[in-house]
Amino acid sequence: MESWANSGVGRDLHLDMASSSGTPSTTPRADLVTALRTAICSGRLRPGTVLPPSRTLAADFGLARNTVAGAYAELVAEGWLTARQGSGTRVADRAREPQQTSHKRRGVPPPPPMSLMPGSPDVAEFPRTAWTAAARRALTAAPHDAFGPGDPRGRIELRRAVAEYVTRTRGVRADPESVVVSASSGHGLWLLARALGGPIGVESYGLHLHRALLGDAGVATVPLELDDRGAHPPDVTGHSLTAALVTPAHQFPTGGPLHPSRRTAFVDWASSTGAVVIEDDYDGEFRYDRQPVGALQGLAPEHVVYLGTVSKSLSPAVRVGWMVLPDRLIDDVLAVKGDYERWVSATEQLTLAEFIGCGGLDRHVRRMRTLYRRRRDTLVATLASRAPHVHVAGIAAGLHVVLELPAGTEEATMARAEALGLAVIGLRTFRHPDAEDDRPDGLVVGYSTPSSARFAATLDALCRALPTR
Repeated sequence: MESWANSGVGRDLHLDMASSSGTPSTTPRADLVTALRTAICSGRLRPGTVLPPSRTLAADFGLARNTVAGAYAELVAEGWLTARQGSGTRVADRAREPQQTSHKRRGVPPPPPMSLMPGSPDVAEFPRTAWTAAARRALTAAPHDAFGPGDPRGRIELRRAVAEYVTRTRGVRADPESVVVSASSGHGLWLLARALGGPIGVESYGLHLHRALLGDAGVATVPLELDDRGAHPPDVTGHSLTAALVTPAHQFPTGGPLHPSRRTAFVDWASSTGAVVIEDDYDGEFRYDRQPVGALQGLAPEHVVYLGTVSKSLSPAVRVGWMVLPDRLIDDVLAVKGDYERWVSATEQLTLAEFIGCGGLDRHVRRMRTLYRRRRDTLVATLASRAPHVHVAGIAAGLHVVLELPAGTEEATMARAEALGLAVIGLRTFRHPDAEDDRPDGLVVGYSTPSSARFAATLDALCRALPTR
């Protein structure tokens, strides 16, 4: 007597045999046919899915092999399955998934046809071949402990590579012991907020996602005034801030560097109050018309936390960032992070360490710097020709520019862009809720996002969306 009725789940294939029985007289083969048909119709077994060999499925469900072979043969005859010598039994291509029901499921909406949103590199240019080769080398050479729980500071291979890289390219004063790996710069900021508490000063125009992240960490934010020299340092007689978050090399979103006198003033403020400056160096590698502006951290590593990431230089899909911390903060941040690495894959850390160490990141950044500069030049020339009344600011560095618009036209411009299938974002999105509304209407245009093939069409849509005067 076959014991199929006592088995509901196979080790290689989930089939609810019990619920497939229609009547007491049903046979094991009929139940298996019904269960497979139901799994295909529901979409759980998709076209092209390879089914277990009949011997394996029979053993898993306690059936005779002939029973499984007969069920497979019946479904092949009906067109639900295909069977070819050497390729096994598969769900047939004609067995399409049922149409989606009318209710909407929560998820990421599909991207618009064209996008000039800031914050992402051209993902089509990701160096797949070089990254794959680095991963192969890194995993082949990895010690056994790399596949254990993990050090919360991050893999030593990556911390060494990061310390060398940011010292060489950004003028940071770092050693592996001062580096703590995070899942992103935003994750690093969250860890700092939990370790420092608040309130934290932020630039009056800055990344709204960072303000939300600090709020989620239970930390209040205070806007710091912003002008053409960058952010003003906090007033030592005012708020008792624990930190100030700034973007000294390339202010986001307005685009300018922090003036040297302000850099010194922020360091003096941190030194006199015991607070820290949090430096978000989100796109420090991309300079076009002037010498790179070194990291603020290099002036006073005991008072500045340096946040870095490869989300702009390489890909946001590589979920690795880092903090270069003053000695006094390392233990506090690690206490928040936990006793072992819960956030960042060790294999991804090893791959990035190898990619940096072999020169892959340097080569990729040089290539992308040339590509992005060419795109920036095309954007500026196109706007000068078709929209000369629109002032373009923040063009010397980074991956975005600011288009200054006539007063009262920002929302209408975004609406026209949306109607043309173009995603853009307004400057007002980045204003702190408590900051003075003292800047003109504008768009923050990221020219790194579109692929090269779609760049011309995307710029055409932008020009058609802009106000005529």
